[in-house]
Amino acid sequence: QVQLVESGGGLVQAGGSLRLSCAASGRTFSNYAMGWFRQAPGKEREFVVAISRNGAGRYYADSVKGRFTISRDSAKNTVNLQMNSLKPEDTAVYYCAAKRYSTGYAEQNTYDYWGQGTQVTVSS
Repeated sequence: QVQLVESGGGLVQAGGSLRLSCAASGRTFSNYAMGWFRQAPGKEREFVVAISRNGAGRYYADSVKGRFTISRDSAKNTVNLQMNSLKPEDTAVYYCAAKRYSTGYAEQNTYDYWGQGTQVTVSS
């Protein structure tokens, strides 16, 4: 089992920044690729970004490229999501997820563990 706890969400004005963190516990962190997904009200949950087990590969949804940056800290067992130039359409609950295998990063059903989510609200 892997437990994931997200933090860092909140309310920010358009153009502002937020940094989300996901703390992992329970299994060897380096064995898991990590991803962030989000779900806006009335919409399906969608892929945002993922990072490979060793941190060398980073995969972004087109909608966040150039604005969001994912990183992982193996010493702290955390994965971080720096979100800059936020837009109202980024408003959603953001979920951290972990997967054992390094394929299908954008596919939700390939992830083994999920956090509870953290709310991000961007006002216009």
